[in-house]
Amino acid sequence: RSLLTVKNMASLLDMRRRIKSVKNTQQITKAMKMVAAAKLKRAQDNVTAARPFAVKMGEVLGNLSSNIGSEFSSPLLNERGDEKYLIVLVSADKGLCGGFNANIMKATQNFLKENSGKQAEMVPVGRKGRDFFRRREMTFVEEYLGLTGSGRVELSDAVEIAQRITKIFVEDESIDKVFLVFTEFKSVISQQV
Repeated sequence: RSLLTVKNMASLLDMRRRIKSVKNTQQITKAMKMVAAAKLKRAQDNVTAARPFAVKMGEVLGNLSSNIGSEFSSPLLNERGDEKYLIVLVSADKGLCGGFNANIMKATQNFLKENSGKQAEMVPVGRKGRDFFRRREMTFVEEYLGLTGSGRVELSDAVEIAQRITKIFVEDESIDKVFLVFTEFKSVISQQV
């Protein structure tokens, strides 16, 4: 009889330990959710704040390029052929972001299929895009990794990438067009490629 009591006590202690363990895991999970929600809110606010600037900048550049007279010349505005493309693919460095990476890879693959007669090279910004297209034997001109993993992309990073892509386009006259593949934030569950 006392042996049964000892076994019951041991299983009761095991159950209490397990309950405590589950409660600790729940607390950790709750804290992680709160941190993720705060990061998401901060990222949403940054995107929303930058949107008017990006829209206005697009309008200004569109007006500028259409109103340039013949006295102005720039290698960025010269007509080129339609044979060789440089694709700048902006993806995440990490996973676990819903369909974000999958959607952007799918859109890029569709673009490449639609332009299968063209020669294409790539500048991946983000580890997921690089890894995906490395397995498909895409030629990379450059790659930028580790920028999006911290959750905060700095303007200086974007300027560096833009300057490097501009330099590649100007120096390599065999590149006819540069395409940027990225997503526009619509809502938490919707990003338009």
